[in-house]
Amino acid sequence: MSAPRDPGRSVLVGLLGQGVKPSLTPEMHEREAQRHGLRYVYKTVDLEGDRLEVEHLRGLLAAAIELGFDGLNVTHPIKRTMLPLVDERAAEVERIGALNTVLVRDGVTRAHNTDVTGFARAFREGLPGADLSDVVLLGAGGAGTAVADALVDLGASRLHLIDPDRARADALRDTLASTAPDVEVAVDGPDALADALSDASGLVNATPVGMAQHPGSPVPEGLLAAQRWVADIVYRPLLTELLRTARAHGCPTLSGAGMAVHQAADTFELLTGRTAHREEMFRDFDEMVSAETAAPPDVDVPNNHRSRESSGERNH
Repeated sequence: MSAPRDPGRSVLVGLLGQGVKPSLTPEMHEREAQRHGLRYVYKTVDLEGDRLEVEHLRGLLAAAIELGFDGLNVTHPIKRTMLPLVDERAAEVERIGALNTVLVRDGVTRAHNTDVTGFARAFREGLPGADLSDVVLLGAGGAGTAVADALVDLGASRLHLIDPDRARADALRDTLASTAPDVEVAVDGPDALADALSDASGLVNATPVGMAQHPGSPVPEGLLAAQRWVADIVYRPLLTELLRTARAHGCPTLSGAGMAVHQAADTFELLTGRTAHREEMFRDFDEMVSAETAAPPDVDVPNNHRSRESSGERNH
């Protein structure tokens, strides 16, 4: 954790990425800052087209430093693009080659990835004792890479990566071969999903499928069975079609809520040096999600927190 910030000064943070304006993260941070008596401003910077190019991002990072930003969250699709632009990298970033947080201290930038720690903590709380002997992971992008690293840390002995971009999946397999040589890793395209799930102990969806903009389920209903747990990193809606179907088949499930809150809390702690009030942050999350819809609560948020379904977003 960083050293505590001077309570007499304000904290300025930004979120860079595509389609970030609806994100709940800024308000989660600002509400938590109020509990600490901090003046805290969190801005979103929505990037499209050529604004995602590395030279434009280099300029944005330089401007953030010059304007006195304390840090940035970074999300899809620039978690890897930003990596060569930072000065220092935390251990988890070195392992997986993707970041989601950049701290700025005295003009020096340091990359972290709280997707890794956020998913790991959410999994321990939401699916304690789950069988990790053979896990199918859908998606090998920035979020999938972070989830893979977390699964290894949680004790997974075999990962089966499913991604339509074979080169991307192969790259993640090669990364895991160097960082986790004892973990068996297989790579396939979506056409091999049925075979991959035939012996799987669990499944994680780290793709956008299930969001409002990408409706549906990445897994045909007939492939789900009660002996498998199912996790989804999408958190808007919390009860995705995948999770709804999995529950109907008796599968233990984990929504994206825990990862969303814990990664926000972990980032807040890095930025401020303060210990986040995670219980209160879960209540904030519930309140914000509930405000967007009147649907009956039906989710599996840790510690009996209840949230309602919403419009569509996944963890960044």
